[in-house]
Amino acid sequence: MDIQMVVNGSVVESTVSDDTLLLDFLRSIGCVSVKRGCDTASCGACTVLMDGKPILSCSMPIGRANGHMIETLEGLRDEAKPIVPYFAHEGADQCGFCNPGYMVNIIALLRENPDPTDAEIAHHLVGNICRCTGYQSHARALRAYLNDKKEASHEAL
Repeated sequence: MDIQMVVNGSVVESTVSDDTLLLDFLRSIGCVSVKRGCDTASCGACTVLMDGKPILSCSMPIGRANGHMIETLEGLRDEAKPIVPYFAHEGADQCGFCNPGYMVNIIALLRENPDPTDAEIAHHLVGNICRCTGYQSHARALRAYLNDKKEASHEAL
C-alpha cells in the first residue's frame, strides 16, 4: 500500500504492508517518542495528534492515517519545552515512559482550552496511565505550569 502523510511538518511517502500500524510506521521513520505500551489502546503511551486531535497509534491501521497530518512529540518539542520542568518538579518523570503520551495530550488540551479547570484536565488525561507515579503528579505539573503562566501574564500587565 502506498501512503502519503505529513509527519511533523514534512511530507512522508512510503510503501507499507496493509497490516502496518501507525505506531510501527512512525517509529520506523525515527519518531521514537511514540511508545508501545499496552497494545490494547488502554495506556496512552502511543498518543499522537492526527489533524490536531489525540489518537492512539497502536490501534490505528496505517491506511486510516493516509493523507492526514500527524504530530508526534518530536514535532511538538517547542510547545512541550516550557512544561517539562514542571514534570520534573512534581515528580512526574520517574521512568519517563508515559511522558510523551501525556505531553501530547496536554498540548492538545491547551490548544483547545488554554485555561482548563482541574476537572477538565482530569477528564482530558484519563486515557494516560503511569505505573510509576500514579496520576496526580502529571495533573499537579500542568496546574503549576498554568498558574505560573497566568501569574507571569498578570505581572506583565
